[in-house]
Parts: sequence; C-alpha cells; structure tokens
Amino acid sequence: MWQTYVSAASLDDALRVLAEKREKARVVAGATDLILEIERGVRKGIETLVDITRIPKLDQIVLDEDGNLHLGPLVTHNHCVASKLIREYALPLAQATWEVGSPQIRNRGTIAGNLITASPANDTITPLMALDAKVRLRSLRGERVVALKDFYTGVRRTVLEPDEMLVDIVFPALKANQRGIFLKYALRRAQAISVVNAAIVLTFENQRVNKAAITLGAVAPTIIHATEAEAYLVGKSLDSETIQRAAELAMQAARPISDIRGSAEYRRYMVGVLIRRGLTAIAQGQERGNLPDMPVLLWGKSSPNSNGLTKTIVHTHNTPIQTVINGKHYEFSTGQNKTLLRLLREEAGLIGTKEGCAEGECGACTVFLDGVAVMSCMVPAVRAHQAEIRTIEGIAEGDRLHPVQQAFVEEGAVQCGYCTPGFIMSAVKLLEEKPRPSIEDIQYAITGNLCRCTGYYKIIQAIERAAEQHEERV
Repeated sequence: MWQTYVSAASLDDALRVLAEKREKARVVAGATDLILEIERGVRKGIETLVDITRIPKLDQIVLDEDGNLHLGPLVTHNHCVASKLIREYALPLAQATWEVGSPQIRNRGTIAGNLITASPANDTITPLMALDAKVRLRSLRGERVVALKDFYTGVRRTVLEPDEMLVDIVFPALKANQRGIFLKYALRRAQAISVVNAAIVLTFENQRVNKAAITLGAVAPTIIHATEAEAYLVGKSLDSETIQRAAELAMQAARPISDIRGSAEYRRYMVGVLIRRGLTAIAQGQERGNLPDMPVLLWGKSSPNSNGLTKTIVHTHNTPIQTVINGKHYEFSTGQNKTLLRLLREEAGLIGTKEGCAEGECGACTVFLDGVAVMSCMVPAVRAHQAEIRTIEGIAEGDRLHPVQQAFVEEGAVQCGYCTPGFIMSAVKLLEEKPRPSIEDIQYAITGNLCRCTGYYKIIQAIERAAEQHEERV
C-alpha cells in the first residue's frame, strides 16, 4: 500500500507533489479504480497518494459564453446525472454516467478518473469523444490542451505525463439542430462493464444529416470512430434503409477481441444492433430513452459537500486521523494505509459495516461519507480525516430502531443477514432523498447492493413499508 497520503488544500500544492514524486505518486479523487489496482498489485511502486477532493471549486459544471461545457476534475458521474446542463446540452454523457456502476460508485467515481483509467470499455469516453471533447492538462511546467481522440495511445495508456494533472474537460454544448444518444450493452442492468457501448451525435440541416459522429467502445484497444458510417450518413435522412446501411458500416469498423464477456463475433453483431437502435431512436425523437427525470442519487436532502482544508496535510504512518463517526469524535494513530472499511472495522471496532467483496461490487460496506452513500472498501482511510461518517451503528435513534430497520424486522427481510447493513444504509439515504419513492426508485437505489441469498422481494417490501410508515407519520 501507499506510504504517504497528501490531502491537498490547493491545486498548486498537488502539482508540487506530482513534480517531486512523479511516477511514485498518483492523484486520488474517487479512487474507485486506483484502490483496486493497488490492492491487486496491478499498480506497483506507488508511494504517495495526492488527494484533491478537498480543493474547492473543482466539482463544477459550467457553460461558458462561447457555448462550451466545462467539467472540473472532481465532477462525479452522479454530478452529471443530476446536472440540468448536462441533461439538456450533453444528453449522451448524462446517459453514459447513469449506466456506470451503482449510486455509491457514481458518488465517488469522477469523469476525469474514468478518462485517465483509459479502459476501452469505460462508458464516459465514448460520448465525450463523440462530443469532440478536449482535456486540459496542467503541471508546474505549464498547461496544454489535448483533443480526447489524441489522448489515448493504447489500452490503459495516455499521453498524461507523471507530473501532470487533468484540470478541465471541455466540449461544445449540443445546439438546437443537434441530437445525440448513448447506448450500452452489458450482461446485467447495473454494476456491469460494457460488452459494447456506442455514442451517436448528429447535426441536422433541413431534416438531413449534415454531420455525424459515431463512436464505439469495447471493440478496439481505444474508443474509435466508425468513420465510414459517419461519412455515409452525411446528406441523408434517417429512413430504415439508411439506418440499416449505417449499422452495417459501423460493424465493419469494430475490431473486437473475445473474452469472458463475449466473443469478437458477438461484439461486432451488437455494434450493429446498438447503432440501429440509436439511429432509430433519434429518427423517432425518442433519444432520451429510459433516463429518469428525477434519478436516484443517494445524496439525501442536499448536494455532496466535503469540508475544505486551510492547509495541505501530509499523512504518514504516524499522523493521526481525526474524524467524527456517528456523532462521536475519534482519533486513530494507526490505519493510515488502509481502506475506510478496514479503519472502521479494525481501528474503530464498528463491525456492522461488512466486507463482502472488497472491490465495490456488493455494497455490504456502504456508509455515509460527508452525507453521501459510498462504498467504504474503495475509500482510502485518510479521507476520513476532518470528515463526518455515519455507519449502520449510527442509524437508530437512541434505543429506537430507524423506521427502515423496523420495517426489515416486520417484513422478515433478512436471510443470512450479511448484506443487511448495506441495504439498510442505501434505503435510509433513499428515503431522505425521496420520502415517497416509486418501485423503480427503490430498485435503482439498491442496484449497488447484492443479496447472495436472493432475498430481494422482502427487501423491497420492507423499503416500501418504511416509506408508507414515514408518510403516515407526516
């Protein structure tokens, strides 16, 4: 694991550490990929983590006077899902971010991190490339702007230098004569890596395509354009024959491999399916698809808000972690190179938060970090410093069970019980956010939680019961 953890108070402080440590340092924002890579031994030689999550104003989404959208390096997937600007002027990106992981993952994972990880299956790269995005890279040496299509050099490889940090993602907002869509095929509805994904952005003039961008993910070493399909669409209206031919040309652009998720032949076939579906949806004015108007975020009543720092803090193995857990102040002299999950269990002795998978798949470790539901197995322990955390032990109101806990008892929504704390945490945050959730809201809220006993019916009934009881009390 890491030796030093730097909680940066400013961008300049973060860049200074990167300039000094270079290959031995990594920037931490969501850390949803990096933590797993370190624990699995994929990322070796990393001695210093540079946490930028306390630097103010890096989580903003801005539309400038030139019609360009800007995403700061701390903009998370759920920031995009919730943003009116993104939903109105960059619909494919909103759809892609909604498809990523689970609410807990979307609350931590950033768009910048998704781009930098550089997997050809990462969902946000595909729409951003179709939207003609650029990234701004900064170091103590200066700044440079790189088109996203030139940012990648291969599988999980980019032009980002060791002392550089991505500080801005910029792309033109969609205009009134432009339409776009993102589609993904995966092996399950949530918490799934793309077998294939695709983004389409079309510019129309007199009901004919004037310009086309079709990008494909998980079918080549990097995200690619289906250039022949793009050229074919220009000057044409979207009739069935045109759509079919464009889909065939897009299939020819794919260069997939076979792996555990699907064969090369199947991936190529699914490219055609997605492009047909996407072009048909645009032709019929139905490109918004199933993106909900009021998505479940597991934010509770307010937007995420972490406490800023007055000065940069360098944590080593003996620097204390001072935090508040369930309203009680704690100070830990050990655990600096652990995850938050293990800090809670091993240092704080709060064993209600469970370790199921330790890789963000099962949700048994769900806690509230600064008011937002996250997977604690994917959060560095030092992130708890000067933060507020709530665990399953802090849900009850004195000697009285929380209404969700009571409903789980009354409905018998427990089998082996191992997953129960995580489900309760997700349900509590859902009801803070939506006191009267629909069945779809409940299902989305628990997409990050797995019950290996397959007890979902009772769990859903318990959450419905808790919502009804809350409404009766109001």
